[in-house]
Amino acid sequence: MDAQEAKDKFIQNWGALGTVWGINRTMAQIHALLMISPKSLSADEIMEALQISRGNANINIRSLIDWGLVYKELKPGDRKEYFISEKDMWVVVRQIIVHRKKRELDPMLRVLDEITNSKVPEDSEEAIALNKTIRDIKLFSSKADSILEVLVKSDSNWFVGTFLKMIK
Repeated sequence: MDAQEAKDKFIQNWGALGTVWGINRTMAQIHALLMISPKSLSADEIMEALQISRGNANINIRSLIDWGLVYKELKPGDRKEYFISEKDMWVVVRQIIVHRKKRELDPMLRVLDEITNSKVPEDSEEAIALNKTIRDIKLFSSKADSILEVLVKSDSNWFVGTFLKMIK
């Protein structure tokens, strides 16, 4: 496999992985391209490399900037905007966790709190089962939230050390 084949394979697979994180394939492919690029790229270079439209490139680049995975870089004497990816995988993972938590876990916790605070009367088997399930999910979700908060605030050395202890 030559370098171009390896690059294409990585970009395609990172794109597929991105859909698991809850982002679209093109956004993940742009991220992959920028991660493996030794220099910042312009939107035109990204469009050409991935064969995507300007609108698609711009929307997804802006989303990657919002996620904290890509940064804008200005080059003196050049009016074009250039983009570079975060290369530290710990920062990448942390940013993905932060955004997924904000988009998925936080809204669920709000709904669980709302249901719990409404104090559904346990006047039937169905209501008892509902309340128990809500309490169990809320307990698990709250623990997951706490663990994710610790993970986001920790540094990579602590995480790797803890992870290695867990798998031994």
